[in-house]
Amino acid sequence: MSWQDWVLGVGGFIFSVALIPSIISKDKPSAKTSLMTASILTVYLLVYISLNLWLACLSGALSAACWWILFFQKIIINEIVNTIGEK
Repeated sequence: MSWQDWVLGVGGFIFSVALIPSIISKDKPSAKTSLMTASILTVYLLVYISLNLWLACLSGALSAACWWILFFQKIIINEIVNTIGEK
């Protein structure tokens, strides 16, 4: 395992832990921000796989999953708000 894999891997895990407060909070980032970040991180996974950076791939998958969760949470919140506003 290369030092680059360790640096990218540990960094990815730290970013994932940093997203936990946003995931459990009622306040969410913009859906556009979450979608763009999740999409780019998902593409990065393909790069990590092609370079055999397996720790980075694992932590990147976790980070991407966190951003996808935030995206879907924001979409669901917007749907609820719009439904309540229509009543």
